[in-house]
Amino acid sequence: MKLLISGASGLLGLNLALEASNVHTVVGVDQQKLVNTPFEMMNDNLLEPGAVERVLDSAKPDWLIHCAALANLEACEVNPELARRLNTNLPQEVAAACKQRGIRMVQISTDAVFDGTKNDAYTENDVPNPPGIYAKTKMAAEQAVLKSNPDAIVARVNFYGFSPSGSRSLAEFFINNLSAGKPINGFTDVRFCPTFVGDLANLLLAMLGKGLHGVYHTVSTKCMTKYDFGIALAKKFGLDETLITPISVKESNLIARRAHNLCLDTHKLSTALDTPVPVFSTGLGQFYTQFQQGYPQKIRSYAQK
Repeated sequence: MKLLISGASGLLGLNLALEASNVHTVVGVDQQKLVNTPFEMMNDNLLEPGAVERVLDSAKPDWLIHCAALANLEACEVNPELARRLNTNLPQEVAAACKQRGIRMVQISTDAVFDGTKNDAYTENDVPNPPGIYAKTKMAAEQAVLKSNPDAIVARVNFYGFSPSGSRSLAEFFINNLSAGKPINGFTDVRFCPTFVGDLANLLLAMLGKGLHGVYHTVSTKCMTKYDFGIALAKKFGLDETLITPISVKESNLIARRAHNLCLDTHKLSTALDTPVPVFSTGLGQFYTQFQQGYPQKIRSYAQK
């Protein structure tokens, strides 16, 4: 299959493109230029009038995974108009264009569409209540995409991995600071299902291969606090876990509100794929193996000019 990936210079986009290029023909599109990638890159600004149609007609993909977004929660609060254009309007345009051309699409959404007030794991039947600008624009995108293209997949995710900048994921935040011997905080009252980006990439490809449509929770099976996530990373990487101070998110100076419980139920996805969803410990092991094999340096090399 020929797969087009928007936002191909981002953490998910680049890792996904590298993983998918092992078995598919991959074309990435992004404003930021990448160099020496093992897949074709198109440099374009999808917000420009006519750009979406131009890229689709040039690449002629069978599948599209839309990763492009303004994913920084604080930046969304500061610039809500840009967040709306990137996170809601653009996915709607992409979905409509894919529908017209018979291209199967995945819209990358987020666990943050929930307000975190539920005591147990959220299912796809639970009604979202997005608490901030980022979450609100991503929720609006879910609705707009499925209205424009009912055959599309909406994947709610939360992932970690190595990024071209070396500083995009929560895992990199912990590793970078702990490696430098810097004390950091870990939230004890924010729970989520951290998913290794390589596992997420394979899940997304499997979902397209199965011809799924609709909303799916596409995360690992283990829910933990962000403090516990940091501790798990420290232990795996042989770093000093005592540098991580357990605190409440209420004690932070973050602008955007963080939901306390973002545990997602993955039963719908595992049933649809007829296979278990990857577990956290396996993904963490793969992440550490990447570190040992020099993958962080490799992925950063693609962003060098």
